[in-house]
Amino acid sequence: MKILLLTQWFDPEPTFKGLLFAQALRAEGHEVEVLTGFPNYPGGKVYDGYKISAYQKDIVDGITIHRAPLYPSHDGSAIRRIFNYLSFAISTFFIGLIKTRRIDVIYSYHPPITTSLSAYLLGLFKRVPFVIDVQDLWPDTLSATGMVKNKNILFLVGKVCDFIYRKAAKIVVLSPGFKDRIESRGVPNDKLEIIYNWCNEPALNDFEETSVKLPDNGNLNLVFAGNLGFAQGLPTIVGAAEILQKNDIKLNVILIGDGVAKSKAIKDSETKLLNNIYYLPRIPMKQVGGILAKADMLLVHLNNNELFEITIPSRTQACLAMAKPIVMGVSGDAADLINQSNSGVTCKPDNPVLLADAIIKLSLLTDKKRAQMGINGRDFYYKELSLKIGVAKFIHIFKDIV
Repeated sequence: MKILLLTQWFDPEPTFKGLLFAQALRAEGHEVEVLTGFPNYPGGKVYDGYKISAYQKDIVDGITIHRAPLYPSHDGSAIRRIFNYLSFAISTFFIGLIKTRRIDVIYSYHPPITTSLSAYLLGLFKRVPFVIDVQDLWPDTLSATGMVKNKNILFLVGKVCDFIYRKAAKIVVLSPGFKDRIESRGVPNDKLEIIYNWCNEPALNDFEETSVKLPDNGNLNLVFAGNLGFAQGLPTIVGAAEILQKNDIKLNVILIGDGVAKSKAIKDSETKLLNNIYYLPRIPMKQVGGILAKADMLLVHLNNNELFEITIPSRTQACLAMAKPIVMGVSGDAADLINQSNSGVTCKPDNPVLLADAIIKLSLLTDKKRAQMGINGRDFYYKELSLKIGVAKFIHIFKDIV
């Protein structure tokens, strides 16, 4: 098969359905091309070494990457984000129409849903089916994060999603809860498939050293790495750090990455005079493994929202694979994975007291017990969630619809 991966986020941007996915599909004997934009996520600024132009063709590890122009933005402005999404959808349709040949199936990564509009139109003109990989439930996520508050816009986005769901040959979701929610919108059960996300195993296991260092003050290091956006509930993490400091808990809370909520979290930490919370810069994915490997505990947290109860944050898989004990501040499907694998401690989200209690509970365990939790998580990951398992399921779907 010849598979076109249509995704707005692709290497060198942080993404787990990027180059690694393309390489794994090719390793199974399939031809792969990529249609994406110029890298600007998550900061909204075009990466060094790139300049937006009408079209750019890259060859990475023998895989052709078609880059289409887009309006770069990833801040809190809904208008600029809409321009970002729509410009990508329009340009990838035309670039894909002109530059791609002999495609058998199109894989579309969502969010944003506009990517799948491009996939639908390309599939229509080229007469090939497309599969949508739903990583965010729109319009639910837009409302939950506060990015879009206008009910008319949310209604319109919902109608676009319903249209895309009807036109897709298959819909892949990341959790049982996602499947139930989309099925409730009238999508047939046999059109939906659950494929748990994986992490970038090669980057995590064969990492490069980084100049960014964890605190070395004799305290345990709890690391939260990834996007620092509104959905991650940083005020709760800051509040938990304040409780830990007041109770003289010998533990550092370290947040690594960038995002629209980071600056306010830093200000709040300074106002509270916290000396146990650290903000480190975003580092390349190929260096993240080195930081996680040196952590004592890892943290996953999202806001308290019904939607997030059926979400499994992508950092969950990386935390499991790194064989580190996890504090999971997310209810529902994500917490189920931690409880099922006995790989950490869970608590309800958006509650600084409960989060602090969970952190303290894990920190008071012996080193041996925490290490065993980490091993449990790693074993569960490679048995149930790994790249090998997920790619095999995707190939089965692609073959079934071609």
